[in-house]
Amino acid sequence: MNLFAHEIGAKIGKRIYAVSQVIQESPLPKPTQELVQLRASQINGCGFCVDIHTKDAAAAGEAQARLHLVAAWRHSTVFTEAERAALALTEEGTRIIDGHEGVSDATWAQVREHYDDDQAVALVSLIAMINATNRLGVILDNRGGAYEPGSLATVAV
Repeated sequence: MNLFAHEIGAKIGKRIYAVSQVIQESPLPKPTQELVQLRASQINGCGFCVDIHTKDAAAAGEAQARLHLVAAWRHSTVFTEAERAALALTEEGTRIIDGHEGVSDATWAQVREHYDDDQAVALVSLIAMINATNRLGVILDNRGGAYEPGSLATVAV
């Protein structure tokens, strides 16, 4: 099903995209935004979103080693302490069903150590939005593989 082929779906999609634009324009570093979206998409099994965020990050100059290691970020040396805090928050905020009771105090403290209020609000909102988008992608059976870098902006216009 194409969400944008229907009036209500197009309205919802445009609003989701508008929120995403606010986050993209926030002071949260762009590489962190892509890494967070990629990690949540991996956890949620959304091939469409993994495809988008891997390709957009690569097109923006992200190193292939970092993209390949994001799934194993805890066991790698290529991420900053700030990125590690964001990835921990992403995992805890995404894996709620896995018995987590939300975000641990330790993770939240790490996030607050590295991100100011505006960045933290953008990060939390980004995690919520990518989780919603992942669910739409999986429910609608949008598959990964055919995405062209930078073309996401044309979908909701």
